[in-house]
This record gives sequence, C-alpha cells and structure tokens, in this order.
Amino acid sequence: MTKAGVKKKTEKTTDIPVVDVYSLSGKKVEKFKLSPDIFNVAINKALLHQVVVMYMANFRQGNASTKTRADVRGGGRKPWRQKGTGRARAGSIRSPLWRGGGVVFGPHPRDYRFSMPKKMKRLALLSSLSAKTKDNEVMVLEKDPEFSKPKTKEMVKVLTALKASGKRNLYLYGKRDDNLFLSCRNIKGLTVRLSSDFNAYDVLSNTNILFSKETHDSLIKRVGK
Repeated sequence: MTKAGVKKKTEKTTDIPVVDVYSLSGKKVEKFKLSPDIFNVAINKALLHQVVVMYMANFRQGNASTKTRADVRGGGRKPWRQKGTGRARAGSIRSPLWRGGGVVFGPHPRDYRFSMPKKMKRLALLSSLSAKTKDNEVMVLEKDPEFSKPKTKEMVKVLTALKASGKRNLYLYGKRDDNLFLSCRNIKGLTVRLSSDFNAYDVLSNTNILFSKETHDSLIKRVGK
C-alpha cells in the first residue's frame, strides 16, 4: 500500500535481446545476447524518415539541365514587323511559346546534398538496428567466412545454408578482409560494409543484417555507450 499522492518508484529495467547464433553451415549452435544500448533502443520513426531522405538526396547527381531562351541559338532577328501583318506580336523565334524555343522554369544543375548532426545520424543508426532486431531480421554468425582467395560460390553456399539467399542482405565485418569483400561483391542483393562504415540507410534498405560475434564487439566500440 502506498499513501495517496506519493508515487511509487519503480526501477527501469533494460531488456537484453537474445538471438540465435548460426554456424556457416546454417545450424543453430547457441544463444547470444546483443547489446541493449545498440539493438534495443527506442525507435524514432520520424528521425529514420529524415535520415533516409537525406541519404537518398545525397545520392542524386543533379545533372538535369534545360536551355532558356537566352541559351538557344538563333532568334536574334525579329521574325516580322510589329504592326500591319495581322499576326500576333513576336520578338524572337526562340520564345518559349514557339517550337524549338527555350524552356521556362526548367531544371538546371544543382546540388541536392544536405547534412545532419552526427548525434542524429548515430541515433538513427541505433533506431534502425533496433527495428531490425524487433522484426527478427538480425542474424549472428559463429564466425566470419575465411577465404584464401576470392570464392563467390562459397559465399553463396553460406547464404543458402542460412536461408538468406535471394533476399536483400547487409553483411557487416569488423576487420578488413579483401578476400571476403571480393567473394561477396558480385552476389546479387548482398551489400558488404565494414562495421565502421555503414549507416542507417544501409540497414533499412536491406531485409537481413548479418554479422559475426566478433563484429558485434566492433559495433559496440563504434556506436555503443
């Protein structure tokens, strides 16, 4: 019983998300606790929308261009006299009203890029990873595949064993490995990023997020508290 007007203090508990760990052959080998500071934060949908708009705007080249009447060649001579012909007044055959004339308010080369504060980008990244965890779209591997040389077929076998083949997948790895990168590069629907070089758009634009337990430690160092 608590007295009227006195609020009972409750301790805030943070749920620790637990996921299955898969071997490279697709078998479940153990359970793994993900960092709640990265994979179980409040999901800010408005911020996710804002950051996706930013990344998509930054992808735009902005090369579309049209010519105004000042840019179109010709039209310097008045086509006919001002009065007495019975026709409408005209000063140039390159008027926007004429075929072959300039374009009014057409697109011109421009830069669509804009940026957001680092703290907002970090929060969006945490929100995206937490959203994927909530949707059961995070897959943790026992270890990263090791290749003595680029082997795309072997990487395809790994994805097939994990039942991730044919889907859009984001594979994160902690340490630079050229053989692993080259083995993944030509696989349709597979995006490969270092754990130090990916963003919220990479996460949201793919269905599954794959990484090893070792890469999980790298993610903690990058975005964890």
